[in-house]
Amino acid sequence: MPFPSAAPADLFAALAEALAAVGARWYLFGAQAALIWGRPRLTADVDVTVRLDPEEPDALVRAFAQRGFRLRVDPGDDFVRRTRVLPFVFEPNGLPVDVVLAGPGLEELFLSRVVPVRVGSVIVPVISPEDLIVTKILAGRPKDVEDVRGILLERGGQLDLGTVRATLGMLEAALGQSDLRPAFEAELARARR
Repeated sequence: MPFPSAAPADLFAALAEALAAVGARWYLFGAQAALIWGRPRLTADVDVTVRLDPEEPDALVRAFAQRGFRLRVDPGDDFVRRTRVLPFVFEPNGLPVDVVLAGPGLEELFLSRVVPVRVGSVIVPVISPEDLIVTKILAGRPKDVEDVRGILLERGGQLDLGTVRATLGMLEAALGQSDLRPAFEAELARARR
């Protein structure tokens, strides 16, 4: 399925090539994924989660640099170690690309449920709409809640709501919270009105 994207297809082609060069599994998430599964909104960045095996960020940085990406932080800074995020800019168009290094658990689950989506001539693995809802409910910012509403309004009848509820329940148990499922149910009720 093709999708509208704020990011040009050449960025996704370079991204896919760099990640293939290091043998990484990955998926697109964040605002670009919300464009796919929900409603259009302004966005000026690309977010991907990457599973490196073995985890060698230096090799990833080199592969990205060879394909037009520049790291936006000093490689000697401990930012990457602290945040597990590699912030790049795609030099041909200046778009920011944030690469999140996947950890065990939830991100592995999301990797197992990606949906392939064609962008230009590239197949991009995209976080499932159910898992995107989970990430947006967890983040809980107003723009994330708007994204959840957009996904529910655009894809409501096609979503596996049991998967959303089960994943949110797993997160509530892991985090010692009880507010994630109720937040989702409130948005679902609002979308059904």
